[in-house]
Amino acid sequence: MSKARLALAGGGPLVVLTGAGMSAESGVPTFREAQTGLWERYDPTALATPEAWRRDRDSVWAWYRWREHLIASAEPNAGHRAVARAASDREVVVVTQNVDDLHERAGSTEVHHVHGSLFAHRCDECGAGIEVPPPPAEPVARLAPPGCPRCDGRARPGVVWFGEMLPSRPWDAAVSAVSAASAVLVVGTSGLVHPAASLPGIAADGGIPVIEVNPGPSAFAREVTVHLRATAGQALPALLAP
Repeated sequence: MSKARLALAGGGPLVVLTGAGMSAESGVPTFREAQTGLWERYDPTALATPEAWRRDRDSVWAWYRWREHLIASAEPNAGHRAVARAASDREVVVVTQNVDDLHERAGSTEVHHVHGSLFAHRCDECGAGIEVPPPPAEPVARLAPPGCPRCDGRARPGVVWFGEMLPSRPWDAAVSAVSAASAVLVVGTSGLVHPAASLPGIAADGGIPVIEVNPGPSAFAREVTVHLRATAGQALPALLAP
């Protein structure tokens, strides 16, 4: 822990890269874990494609709205809160692969969602943002997405589906933040999903210390300065304490 705290010292901009492990301690269900009840006969990866949306958008919308309800019922954990508190002493930029809003609800104000956000609904035709009502409190098999007030399109989840490009604005912001960081903290990511998995390498190539918090083996052995085998909730409160 002391070596990791030393690598984070200096007071310059800190970038926190987070993956699914960051939200797991809050009980956020993964794709597979959300496949219960009436959804257990579906392949979740088959619902997360543009083709599925074109084929049966009412079913896809219903499933994503159910995920919204499950995530809205979760609470930020000690790791989320520690990251938010750290911003009182230095600039902290969060770059997350997660599509939930737990960083924001914990108090982080600069958050870049490189895989989009479940809560940023947009038109499937013109791309404009669309306000939608709260999700149903119980799962339903089909649900018609609201229409777009600007065109003939329909509201769709604001996430990146398989086969889609990452949104350019958060990705460019992520690369810029990592390149200018004094340290990069990687939390709960498998290192398997690209291009997000390339961000620690950008930092390491620039001589920026990379600290990884992950209860399993390092996902970034070449890039990592220090690897703490712990969960976000276990390590971050002490690691980021003043």
